[in-house]
Amino acid sequence: MGKRRRGRILALQLLYQHEIRQEAKEVLLKEFRDFHKKLNEDIQTFTESVFLGTVKEMGKIDRVISELAENWKLSRLSVIDKNILRLAIYEISFRDDIPESVSMDEAIELAKEYSGDDAGAFINGILDSVVNNKEAYREILFPASPPVG
Repeated sequence: MGKRRRGRILALQLLYQHEIRQEAKEVLLKEFRDFHKKLNEDIQTFTESVFLGTVKEMGKIDRVISELAENWKLSRLSVIDKNILRLAIYEISFRDDIPESVSMDEAIELAKEYSGDDAGAFINGILDSVVNNKEAYREILFPASPPVG
């Protein structure tokens, strides 16, 4: 298994804990570091980076998911599916070092491994809409700053 795949799995676990336990990201990261003391430094850095970035942008990402998941309220999505989407949309929207196709493929693989039978197709549909309609979601993800002065 590649380093980034392992990092995504760990980041997904952190996102899941963040939602279920409702604890501060600092508490979760301390536990993560204590538990994974011998984790490869590249994996740890990537895991923490995508976890923290996803949490930071979660409000914006959730608005995009809500707009795209027609007939589904965010609260009705499984915790796993929601966090796979959050992670992938964060990568697609905020990480220039990760090709969109890689983020999509990895999200679909995570869904196949950790979610239900239909999750891969659902996640693929949402992410495909994000990639093909970036301009439509730019204002949500990157709101214009008010003029200074």
